[in-house]
Amino acid sequence: MSPTTLPAPPEQGHVTFLGAGPGDPGLLTLRAVEALANADVLVAEHDVLDVVRTHARQGVAEVHTDADTPASSTPGTGTPQLTVVDGASTTAGVPANRDAAHLVMEAARGGKRVVRAVSGDPGLDAYAAEEMLACASAGVPFEVVPGVAAAVGVPAYAGVPLRDAAGADVRFVDARTASDRCWTEVGASDGTVVVSTTLDSVAAAAGELVSAGRKPDTPLTVTVAGTTTRQRTWSATLGTIAQTLKQAKVLPSPEGGRPVIAVVGERSAAAQRDRLAWFESKPLFGWKVLVPRTKEQAASLSDQLRSYGAVPHEVPTIAVEPPRTPQQMERAVKGLVTGRYEWIAFTSVNAVRAVREKFEEYGLDARAFAGIKVAAVGEQTAKALIAFGVKPDLVPSGEQSAAGLLEDWPPYDPVFDPIDRVFLPRADIATETLVAGLIELGWEVDDVTAYRTVRASPPPAETREAIKGGGFDAVLFTSSSTVRNLVGIAGKPHNVTVIACIGPATAKTAEEHGLRVDVMAPEPSVHKLAEALADFGARRRLAALEAGDPVTRPSERRPGARRRRSTT
Repeated sequence: MSPTTLPAPPEQGHVTFLGAGPGDPGLLTLRAVEALANADVLVAEHDVLDVVRTHARQGVAEVHTDADTPASSTPGTGTPQLTVVDGASTTAGVPANRDAAHLVMEAARGGKRVVRAVSGDPGLDAYAAEEMLACASAGVPFEVVPGVAAAVGVPAYAGVPLRDAAGADVRFVDARTASDRCWTEVGASDGTVVVSTTLDSVAAAAGELVSAGRKPDTPLTVTVAGTTTRQRTWSATLGTIAQTLKQAKVLPSPEGGRPVIAVVGERSAAAQRDRLAWFESKPLFGWKVLVPRTKEQAASLSDQLRSYGAVPHEVPTIAVEPPRTPQQMERAVKGLVTGRYEWIAFTSVNAVRAVREKFEEYGLDARAFAGIKVAAVGEQTAKALIAFGVKPDLVPSGEQSAAGLLEDWPPYDPVFDPIDRVFLPRADIATETLVAGLIELGWEVDDVTAYRTVRASPPPAETREAIKGGGFDAVLFTSSSTVRNLVGIAGKPHNVTVIACIGPATAKTAEEHGLRVDVMAPEPSVHKLAEALADFGARRRLAALEAGDPVTRPSERRPGARRRRSTT
């Protein structure tokens, strides 16, 4: 009698309760990024998903709290309503009123690695504590990845240290659940109080502290959307905060229920915030900057803009397509393998991509470049080659352009150069500068169309309206074609939008289209262009402060205020 084969027990899943911090994705811990990269299912509020999803692997199932959940359903006061937003999720079709703990455990029992992400730190989230207990009772293994608590991270980004050298006492209060006894205790203390509340309730919280014994002239800072580029901070006192918000036209507001962090206390350095507000004083803080390039091309540029406090918005103005007749490209790639060329020169990331795709089509890899000298027009092209496994032999030491490449390119020497031919894969609309320069240096050039550039499809209607209606604070033009193509597919940027151009030719094209050029890069480099825009923003901010005016973004100029066209 053969033994009975028992079915294997289902694979046990695992739950990670993860703190996503107060809003800045850069505050995620290394352990959080690792957990997100391995997750099968993400469960979080919608805003939290926006913070963590960029670190999740492709195909992860996402479950978020219903955006229509009433504002009164704040942490600690009720069960969140969840909606599955990814049809691939194992929880697809589950009714929306199933609570998070049930969804988390259901996925874990199915062998899934679940990340339950919460704002701030899991140890301060009432839902997370309940869900951990549910997992423990059900025997579902879990771990906790701490995050930066909003009550600590937001004041740091607002330039408000919570302690000074004297080591003042620090108390934390959640105004939404605080009892009368709690207010009495913090009111009797002379230490720093960090209050978690909402924008429409901050004046009431200040009143509670005054009633409990705090002096009305005690300094106070209130920060909304902390650690994000929407952050805004007001400095006042317990007695004047209501008037300060009213004068700033903050209340009443449909967004009055937004969470805020208020810091109260003589020793909280609230009076020194003007000197310590490092985040909100960034040169492009909160600026919405239009980058008319593809996401791949704009990656490093967008990162640079974010470092200045800007919010980059990438809008492709060109699309890349294969050449109409691929035979010339095919012959050139075969010539690389057979030793036809001494050099290959890459003038763009797209050229690298085109050659790489052709290599993959033929089953080749970077080893096919053995014995061939490789040139890259600039750092970004060089990075694309290195990612391909090829280290370029020549990158311009000066200007990153065809002219800069020619300055460093060696002349052909029949003694030292066994082959006199250069393979130049490029776009169909590229200029002849490099070809002519190489021929002048004695080289034979196979000038090959590796790809075609065509005008991209128009961006969404919302983006087009923002471009024409002044919704963007600045736009970066990196070539004449980006000017022509953006105007062609989306319309002319509004006159309040700051126009930044990479060089004189691009600026001339912008002016021909009726645009005023405010910023010019000191040299033809996208990163120098971003630096120049940041310098412009810093000077603009300083001028406003010296004049005693509020610091505003270009898009916040009063309606009807039009700029005169420059005559210089």
